[in-house]
Amino acid sequence: MTRARHDPHSYLPLKAVDFHVLLVLTGHELHGYGIVKEIESRSGGRLRLEPGNLYRYIRRLVQEGMIEAAARRPAADALQERRRYYRVTSFGRQVLAAEASRMRSLAAAAEADLAVAGDDG
Repeated sequence: MTRARHDPHSYLPLKAVDFHVLLVLTGHELHGYGIVKEIESRSGGRLRLEPGNLYRYIRRLVQEGMIEAAARRPAADALQERRRYYRVTSFGRQVLAAEASRMRSLAAAAEADLAVAGDDG
């Protein structure tokens, strides 16, 4: 399937790991291990990524234009030459916003259905 890079909706629904990677990189530049730790922290340990798998996801998200390598590394980490930092792109933010909207719609529909079902029982 060919996706139109300019159409964020063509990437929906996002895989859970893609959603979480984009989410933790929104407003932050992180290296791979930092991404893993932040996802674990935000998910309360429910989502754990192996670094080897993470770099496959990162490579794909870079190819799809959703994240990119950051041009500068934080001064506190200047000695860590091997660490590559990543950040979400404008397109990645658009995809993340579209996915969040899709999820809100699903949650609203589920709540409406549950409310109706609750009235029956």
